[in-house]
Amino acid sequence: MPSVAQHVAHALAHHVDHVFGVMGNGNAYLLDALLRETSAAYTPVRHEAGAVVAADAHFRVSRRIACATTTYGAGFTNTLTALAEAAMARIPLVLVVGDEPTSGARPWDVDQIALASGVGVRTYTVGRLDAIATVTLAIEHALAKRQPVVLALPYDVPTREAGPIPAELPGVDSPAPLAPSRDAEAAIARAATVLGAARRPLVIAGRGAWLADAGDALAALARRTGAVTASTTLGRGQFPDTEHDLGVIGGFGAPGAMELVRTADVALVAGASLNQFQMRFGDLFAPETTVIQIDVAPSATHARVDAYLRGDARLVAERLADALGEGTGSGWRDTVDAQAAAVQDAGAELACDGRLDPRAAAARLGEILPEDRVVVSDGGHFIGWANMFWPVASPGRMVMVGTAYQSIGLGFPSVAGAAAADPDATIVLTTGDGGGLMALADLETAVRTAGGRGMCVVWNDGAYGAEVNLYGVLGLHERPMLIPGVDFAALGAAVGAEGLVVTSLADLDRVSEWARTPADERRFLVVDLRISGRVIAPYQQEIIRVNS
Repeated sequence: MPSVAQHVAHALAHHVDHVFGVMGNGNAYLLDALLRETSAAYTPVRHEAGAVVAADAHFRVSRRIACATTTYGAGFTNTLTALAEAAMARIPLVLVVGDEPTSGARPWDVDQIALASGVGVRTYTVGRLDAIATVTLAIEHALAKRQPVVLALPYDVPTREAGPIPAELPGVDSPAPLAPSRDAEAAIARAATVLGAARRPLVIAGRGAWLADAGDALAALARRTGAVTASTTLGRGQFPDTEHDLGVIGGFGAPGAMELVRTADVALVAGASLNQFQMRFGDLFAPETTVIQIDVAPSATHARVDAYLRGDARLVAERLADALGEGTGSGWRDTVDAQAAAVQDAGAELACDGRLDPRAAAARLGEILPEDRVVVSDGGHFIGWANMFWPVASPGRMVMVGTAYQSIGLGFPSVAGAAAADPDATIVLTTGDGGGLMALADLETAVRTAGGRGMCVVWNDGAYGAEVNLYGVLGLHERPMLIPGVDFAALGAAVGAEGLVVTSLADLDRVSEWARTPADERRFLVVDLRISGRVIAPYQQEIIRVNS
């Protein structure tokens, strides 16, 4: 007679095509059933946080829900940072974990439901007779709320008999797009009037616009109004018409582009939270700019918003276009050299301390990295360089796991999720030496899962750069902020990668050769980029200004 573990495995595989995990006492029977009886792919990782991170990255690339699994106790508590990140970034995923037995807690058990609740995540507990229904409910919740969920397996439940597995398993409907309400329809009509009268309109797309497939509708709206376009960091690539696009907004934006943003008289922002970094701590828009926001949140997400249009970004953009009619538009986009404004300053090859200027290295890498790349990013001071100098083809090709929770050390397992989600792309990880060391458990995972179509750039400045920039300048002792020299090239070689130490732009020629070599003829490449810590990213300078 099939067991509860078999029921759970079949129900998961009905909705999820990939599972990432670490095996332990609490999930051993589940993994056995999953691998023996279902078609779901399984990728082992080396740290439990990495399982959640990989599932998170898988969704960000593919927009398909993924699954992570660990054992109970320490296996579960090890996931909490990654689980908090997924919750804050609104990533639908399922974390299947072991839990205390139904007879009660053992000396080593902790209140996992309370811990999950503490980071904003709901738990569904599997029983002997309701396993398939519970899995289905958990997945429905994750998709409808765009939130991670925990599926708990009490220790004594997985091996119990659960009856025959149904021939047809229940499906889960995708959440319907949020249609504008009657009040929102009236607000759309008013916003269309404002947009139609704009002399210097700007259309900005965020990650939410991509999730709603609103890119084409927003591009059409920009053409109709004569608007210049721009994107948030996680919304890049939605406007392929680069002639009229300013690139990324906020702290990663080019100075010339940000100056043009401040000249806009009307800004339409779709699917972006308008957080402090996007808003440049209040300096993104001029005081006289009228800001119209489209989002699914219950209300506007920033006090700077003048008109809020609640609804699915694609549906609202299409209604705006209909309300505008066939007007001629402002023509502003044809008077603006957006491409010139979006150019970043790459600096000189070497900084004042004789080490590589990270801007010059980033600009060179942007020229030679494979065009099919998916960029996955850890957190840290270095995040500015890839976002300033490495264009991506779509929002699903820029993954930043950790930024919602302001975490570092989640980079290497992100590679596994991205590689599984897009098996044809080149996966490029950008990480710092601090976060890279923190995530070393899954360096092997990255090398194993991406192989010759993966590479990692370690921005190695011998320090926790953000802390040096924020607190070293205030006179705090720098010793806790420094990291002794680490040879990441050698660490990569130890787990089967090719290691490359880079101290000059000429050394990057090897990356160019690697990129031109067929993936099946090369190894994962770890680029140990020895950069100067003296060059502070513009976004970090904004943070320093605010903190000062």
